[in-house]
Amino acid sequence: MLVSAFILGLLGSFHCVGMCGPIAFMLPLDHKNQFKKVFQISLYHLGRLLAYGIIGLFFGLIGNSLNIFGMQQGLSISIGIVMILVVLIPSSVLMKYNFSKPIYRIISKIKSALGKELKKKTPDTFLTIGFLNGFLPCGLVYMAVFAAVALGNIMNSTLYVLLFGLGTIPLMTLVVYAGNMFKGKWIRKHIQKAIPMFIVMMGLLFILRGMGLGIPYVSPKQSTEIVSSNFECH
Repeated sequence: MLVSAFILGLLGSFHCVGMCGPIAFMLPLDHKNQFKKVFQISLYHLGRLLAYGIIGLFFGLIGNSLNIFGMQQGLSISIGIVMILVVLIPSSVLMKYNFSKPIYRIISKIKSALGKELKKKTPDTFLTIGFLNGFLPCGLVYMAVFAAVALGNIMNSTLYVLLFGLGTIPLMTLVVYAGNMFKGKWIRKHIQKAIPMFIVMMGLLFILRGMGLGIPYVSPKQSTEIVSSNFECH
C-alpha cells in the first residue's frame, strides 16, 4: 500500500507541474551559486514534506479513531468506491460540488503569504514557501488523504502522505532546472491519461483491503480478539 503512495506522487508530479510549477519557477533562487541553489531547493521540498507530514498525521488520527470503533473495513471499501467515482464522474459535475469552497478564505491567505515570501531571499523563505505550498488544494493530495484515512494507522497514514510528497520531488526539482522541457503537451497528455487509471487501481486495492479476503498484503483478514466470558464465582 505504501508503495502506491510513491507511485501516485511520481505520476502525479506531472499534474503538479501545472498546478505548483509556477511557484517553483518563481522561487528566488541564487542561480550563480549552484551549491546554494541546491540547498534552497532542498529547503523548499523539506517545507512541502513537513506540510504533507502534518496532513498525514491529522487524517491518520481520524482514521485511527474510526479503526478503534471497528469501522475500518467499511471505510476502506467506501474510500475505494469514492476514488473510482472521482475518476468516472465528469469533472464538470464535480465542480458543482466543490468541497473546498468553504475554505477559500484560508486558501486566499495562504496565497497572499506565498506572494510575500516569494519576494524574499532568506534561507527560511524557501522552507516557508514549501510549507505553504503543501497546504494548497490539490486533487491528488485529496487522494493521498483518502488513503491515509483508510489505512487507519497513524504511522502508516503519515508515511503514506510523506511518500506521496517524496514521489513529487524528482520531477519538481527537474522543473526548476529544465522547465521548458515540461511545457510540451505530449508528455503531460500521456501522463495525465495514466493518472486516472492508477487511481482506479488504488480504489480497487482499497476495496479488496476492506473485504478482508485473507490475501497476504493485499486483503488481510480482520483480526478479532476473542475475550472469554466464563467467570467463576466463589
